[in-house]
Amino acid sequence: MNTNRLSETLTAALNEQMTKEAHASQIYLSYGAWADSQGFGGIANFLFRHANEERNHMMKILEYILKRGGKVNVTAIPAPPANPVNVQKCFEKVFQHEVDNTTAIYKVVKMSLVQEDWATWNFMQWFVKEQTEEETLALDLLDKIKIAGGEKADSNSIYSLDRDLKSTPDDATLAQDATTENP
Repeated sequence: MNTNRLSETLTAALNEQMTKEAHASQIYLSYGAWADSQGFGGIANFLFRHANEERNHMMKILEYILKRGGKVNVTAIPAPPANPVNVQKCFEKVFQHEVDNTTAIYKVVKMSLVQEDWATWNFMQWFVKEQTEEETLALDLLDKIKIAGGEKADSNSIYSLDRDLKSTPDDATLAQDATTENP
């Protein structure tokens, strides 16, 4: 008896997204190691936490495929890109990676909509919201870096940012959660 409730194309797309999440984890891990080697322990801590979060995203997808009766296909991931040259470039790369990941997630969402696989469509809505949060968080950090002076930020500004990121929450306030009492 066949218990698989995922189409071949959705199974392939979910496996591909699972690999993208694993790759994202490696990127954050690599950038965190770079930040630590530059003396930015707070930035490194922030990036290491996000590496773990991306790995958790990978596991969510893996578990979903299994629970729907699909076959998980674990494949090699590409090496992370080259290390950034400064803190601003680091977070520009983080932001661009998150935008690329959002585009990939939207493809899975669209595929599930076209195939009328409502379970997968519903499952992927968590990732849609998560990506909105990830992009917002990266943009907020880029704004802080610009205020600090961007690529020409002085050591005091970078020190303050590094100190703040050590304890910065890993989520961002989203527009859909705003109210007049809590903008």
